[in-house]
Amino acid sequence: MNSELKHICRKSIEAMDKIQRVNFVNSLPGYKSLNLVGTTNGTGQTNLSIVSTVTHFGSAPPLLGYVSRPESVDRHTLSNILETGSYTFNQVGESFFKQAHQTSARYPREISEFEAVGLTPKWIEGITAPFVAESSVTTHLKLIEKIDIKANGTVLVIGEVIDVFASENNLKPDGNIDLEATGTLAGSGLDQYSKPEKLARLSYAKPDRPLSEL
Repeated sequence: MNSELKHICRKSIEAMDKIQRVNFVNSLPGYKSLNLVGTTNGTGQTNLSIVSTVTHFGSAPPLLGYVSRPESVDRHTLSNILETGSYTFNQVGESFFKQAHQTSARYPREISEFEAVGLTPKWIEGITAPFVAESSVTTHLKLIEKIDIKANGTVLVIGEVIDVFASENNLKPDGNIDLEATGTLAGSGLDQYSKPEKLARLSYAKPDRPLSEL
């Protein structure tokens, strides 16, 4: 271990004031994906919220999940997903990240974040959840499982990927999506937005084969 690194123990974390602790712990995972979750309730009221916890849980079947914060207050996104079973992930891009950030404000249920922040709902026939027209990579999911995390009251929401919409120019023959070309941003902490820069793509790791750049 680098001797120059500062040791921050559990007691030190607990001694931080709330804002400092929240910022610190949220920075620990490093850069995170940023997505807007598009939903509606049973009456068609739209909702949009930014999340930074989306991760994949497997490719066959294709599953993506995100963590919803404790239900200590009304979570419109979660309740809409549980009601309809349908929702979208929309990657946050450089051209609209400020509007995306604003969706984290606690608007009343009757206020659509689309209208409040100036983003455009996009509707596709046969899909009841709205997409974000400004996003370059969007995914439609069907709710598969809701897992209550007892340790802190959060909820893991797992969905099956049903539809994906992305520019053909940004789709690589090997299945990769060129996220630099799409303008997708990464997040850290609660309020930092960054443009990732690709360093390299590396070959599949084998114990008897040296790595090469692709």
